[in-house]
Amino acid sequence: MTENILIVGVGGQGTLLASRVLGALYAAMGENVKISEVHGMSQRGGSVVTYVRHGDEVASPVICEGEADVVLAFEQLEALRFVTSLKKGGRIIVNTQKIMPMPVVTGAAGYPEGIVDKLIAAGAQVTAVDALAIAEAAGSAKAVNIALLGVMANITGADKALFEQAIEATVPPKFLELNKRAFELGYEFE
Repeated sequence: MTENILIVGVGGQGTLLASRVLGALYAAMGENVKISEVHGMSQRGGSVVTYVRHGDEVASPVICEGEADVVLAFEQLEALRFVTSLKKGGRIIVNTQKIMPMPVVTGAAGYPEGIVDKLIAAGAQVTAVDALAIAEAAGSAKAVNIALLGVMANITGADKALFEQAIEATVPPKFLELNKRAFELGYEFE
């Protein structure tokens, strides 16, 4: 059986590091893992999408529309953009943080209201979490990615010790303690 995880966010949020942590986790579990990264205008705060597929046999890293078991969204609007990627009854773990895209910043568009309600209305199992607050409590706003992985680990029942080992294997040493705190705080989220 293959599980499909779609990670969505904007440039600079650490979606790529999160995918590498997941890759290390599933490889340590002896699973076949495929990761594919799609960079929109990531250098300018545009969308970044990462596909993570793992299981006994994974032929392709690409997740088609309606096939994601989990969407890990680092920002609300990105969750809304990719809700159609979720399979029926799938789960979205969404950071409640709002990062204003350029059309909103320039006044050409408004930021949609009620996004979490729209995700629920689309049939998703939604966990909304202020991962920015968790990351800041851990010591840095840049740890949102690992805080969200902590939330995901708890919700999905993943092996916490293996997750921590994957973080240790992936995160640069000078940021390791901060990220371990962020993971723990995310894991404790209810």
